[in-house]
Amino acid sequence: MATLEEAAVALGTPTSEEFRRAVEVLGKVGLTQYEARAYIALVARGVGDASTVASAAGIPRTSAYKVMESLAAKGYAQAAGGKPILFRPTPPLDVAETLKGAIQDVFDQLASLHRVVAEHGEPQLVYLLSGREKVVGKIAEMLDAATETFILTIAQVSEVRDELAKKIQNAIKRGVRVTFVTAPLQKIPDGVEHVPRENLLAAEALADGRHALLAAPGLEACGFTDNPILTAHLKQFLEVILERGPSPAK
Repeated sequence: MATLEEAAVALGTPTSEEFRRAVEVLGKVGLTQYEARAYIALVARGVGDASTVASAAGIPRTSAYKVMESLAAKGYAQAAGGKPILFRPTPPLDVAETLKGAIQDVFDQLASLHRVVAEHGEPQLVYLLSGREKVVGKIAEMLDAATETFILTIAQVSEVRDELAKKIQNAIKRGVRVTFVTAPLQKIPDGVEHVPRENLLAAEALADGRHALLAAPGLEACGFTDNPILTAHLKQFLEVILERGPSPAK
């Protein structure tokens, strides 16, 4: 069976450094290291069950199926049936086009926010945070401060579920309506409303319609604001998503 490095050679990236770079780049667009390694291994193999991919990718077999499910939810793989379940990779160029579109959408939204602020002649009060720990901490802070509503859009609830578990339950006990917009078929905390949506990359949070956060994939950086014009714009954007309901199956 091909090792991950041998898979890299098959893909035309024969050095360990080049392979590490591929894993690093995939991490910047929202994949964990295990997911990145598994996706590269799956591309090299063409098809495989979770155990086979885990062996080729050099990741623990105990994490294999969860990793493959996460890749499927994020649009990097598709379950092809069989027993055990086989997975096929989404073609890399298709993934690239989806990422380009999602990133373009985010920056179009930011450009729109910039125009709105410029038109109103008000200062652009956006505070930038760098580092996953700080971003998750800011989301937790927003949860603590919420008194009426809290909306979070994120591809995988598992990215924040454990860290925010107590904050979420405390907010619900205070009467806050908590809504998660995430990929389908995920474990949602008790009491949280779920709106399933496919192909989510960036994360957004909105507390009481007054505090807004827009985070990069992987929660490595974010912008936070309580500017009423900017928060109103994000609120309008999220309301459109909530009104649409689940995205149609492909």
